[in-house]
Amino acid sequence: MNTFRSRNWFGKTDKMGFIYRSWMKNQGFPEDLFDGRPVIGICNTWSELTPCNAHLRDIAEWVKRGVYEAGGFPLEFPIMSLGETLLKPTAMLFRNLASMDAEESIRGNPIDGVVLLTGCDKTTPSSLMGACSVDVPTLVVPGGPMLNGKFQGHDIGSGTHVWKFEEERKTGMLSDTEYLQAESCMSRSAGHCMTMGTASTMACMVESLGLTLPGAAAIPAVDSRKKVLAQLSGRRIVEMVKEDLRLSSILTRRAFENAIKVNAAIGGSTNFIIHLTAIAGRIGVPLDLADFDRLGSGVPLLLNLMPSGKFLMEDFFYAGGLPVILNELRSLLDLDAVTVNGKTHRQNIVGRETCYNRAVIAAYDEPLIEHAGIAVVKGNLALDGAVIKPSAATPALMQHRGRAVVFEDIEDYHRRVDDPALEIDADSVMVLKNVGPVGYPGMPEVGNMTLPKKLLEQGVTDMVRISDGRMSGTAYGTVVLHVSPESAVGGALALVRTGDWIELDVAERRLHLEVSDEELSRRRQGWAPPVVSGTDRGYIHLYRGHVQQAHLGADLDFLRGGSGSEVSRDSH
Repeated sequence: MNTFRSRNWFGKTDKMGFIYRSWMKNQGFPEDLFDGRPVIGICNTWSELTPCNAHLRDIAEWVKRGVYEAGGFPLEFPIMSLGETLLKPTAMLFRNLASMDAEESIRGNPIDGVVLLTGCDKTTPSSLMGACSVDVPTLVVPGGPMLNGKFQGHDIGSGTHVWKFEEERKTGMLSDTEYLQAESCMSRSAGHCMTMGTASTMACMVESLGLTLPGAAAIPAVDSRKKVLAQLSGRRIVEMVKEDLRLSSILTRRAFENAIKVNAAIGGSTNFIIHLTAIAGRIGVPLDLADFDRLGSGVPLLLNLMPSGKFLMEDFFYAGGLPVILNELRSLLDLDAVTVNGKTHRQNIVGRETCYNRAVIAAYDEPLIEHAGIAVVKGNLALDGAVIKPSAATPALMQHRGRAVVFEDIEDYHRRVDDPALEIDADSVMVLKNVGPVGYPGMPEVGNMTLPKKLLEQGVTDMVRISDGRMSGTAYGTVVLHVSPESAVGGALALVRTGDWIELDVAERRLHLEVSDEELSRRRQGWAPPVVSGTDRGYIHLYRGHVQQAHLGADLDFLRGGSGSEVSRDSH
């Protein structure tokens, strides 16, 4: 029998072995579970404060069933859960903290392999980042999307319709009563956002990286096949431990390149860039901002899902799910990359070629948009780059020159955006400062600023918006995000003033502030970093002192790489 990592706990015959086994037995575990079989940790991001993950306690039981069937010993443990909808000031602030929780929980306990139960946006990258830094056999079970929202006879999408309903409410098209009714109609089952928001993007990301069983990403949370997937995943993780199939064997450079191309084809979230970059930094694969543009911008958009299209994740599942996308992209992907089931993508997609709804998944030679992906723009306003999602933008605004209307921070924006006296028109460029990793802190999803009420009433539906923050994957518009360096650390964004002219040319990958270097130098002399209250202690203080800029993945500088799985010292 193979000697597994957990034997350093349960296999000892001395005092420490007595302690490790005896206290575990108070839960009713019989003696034979400590006989050297693989111990499987089930890393659960369940929380009632994370609605998208509130069903994961049930899913964990199905994983355990599979582990027991395969001869393993399953032990469930929690880590900090990050819910986009409730957690202030932003879940992104705590992604790295949750990753530390996952890393140390895995490393410090008798775990031979781990199943990550994920769902809401940050729970996938945070748990995976932590697992990468330990590098034991790891498999992901995505929690799955909600069922399609239904309101007034139409499908509505989580997040995407929030922005639409807010605009309609501002202009009187939607009553307060209808607005309240829509809340229940949008969120009508367990699961995460059913649009191609960040949660769905992350589910597709881990499947394209090879970290889930085939077809896992799109199964709705309440579909019985989600339980089947969980049970089969429990069986498979035991086999992975016996094969010593670790994350470092799966997360190779070609796996990351596959994920970038797939993200382009599905119209995935811009948040994908920050999370995949951070994951690459943990596992030691070189990846930079230019890779996302070079590898993804020429890929066609194949998936007709909100916010870039009109369907939802439930429809994607019925149409065939991600395996159909992989088949359509077979000429672009490295299908020989290995996955968690020990087979390659090429083997996994055999027999999954059929698309059952071409309105949802377009053919490669008849795409929805010929060139999709995420574009990286640079210039004197973003020396280290900024990003924009062309599939969610207005084509006429992809080349635009306009006068800046500047909001110094999020409070300034809320205070003035609907002021009738605000000097702004449809050609203006809205600029929001101090919402980056350091400046907010935590880089919130506020980059897709709601347009001023007076312009909405005039029928304006989109404007160029620029910030050092992020936007929800469910959002849309001609929005330039992740400006790096951010304003709070002295990036050029900090020096922009209302009335300055800004040029955006996505085709040329250019973002330029039409202010001379001499004038910018003069402005810099009078600039001082903003004072952010409530950041002088605890994790937030640590975060602001060590967080990297957006183009590097916004990880903490001391967390890049990993410490491995060995822990040599005992606790008593």
